[in-house]
Order: sequence, then structure tokens, then C-alpha cells
Amino acid sequence: MPLEQLGLRLRAHRVHREWTVAEMAERLLCAPNTLRALESGKPTTSIGLLAHALWLFGEIDSLDSLAPAPAEMAATRRVRKSATRSAAGVIAEDERDF
Repeated sequence: MPLEQLGLRLRAHRVHREWTVAEMAERLLCAPNTLRALESGKPTTSIGLLAHALWLFGEIDSLDSLAPAPAEMAATRRVRKSATRSAAGVIAEDERDF
């Protein structure tokens, strides 16, 4: 599983620096159990915590390769709401099937 592999890599960075779980958790401003969850690849841990850990290890730029934008997608492209669609959360009459 990719999250477990990422967690193992984070743990390897921590061990390489000879930081204990408690020391790393203190640097991340989280509880030791939260750090253990991150290193175990639990999907419930915060993406912000992951980004902070990558920053501590000097690896924050590695986030750029996680989900690169499609090459044909321009950065200035905007998505606009259709004039015919109703407001979010409102079910139109033609969508009611009961």
C-alpha cells in the first residue's frame, strides 16, 4: 500500500537522524501516537502533518511529484458554473426520481 510505504520512508528519515518518536512528535507539534499513525500509513492522519514532516526532512519539494497536473491543462484555466444548473445542494425537479 502506498501510504504504508510513505510511512516507512518517513520512519527511515527519522531513524537516520536518530530522533526518537517523542522527539519527532515534539518537532511536528503532535502526539507520539499521531506520529506512529503517520509512520504506519494510516489514512486518517493529516496531510498537513505529512507536509510538515517532509519539510523537517528537507523533502517538501517531493510533494510536487505526487499528483502532477495534466500537461494539457493550463494553469490559468477556470471552471465556471453552468447557468442552467441549480445551486449546490438543491435538487432540481427533473432530478427527482421518486
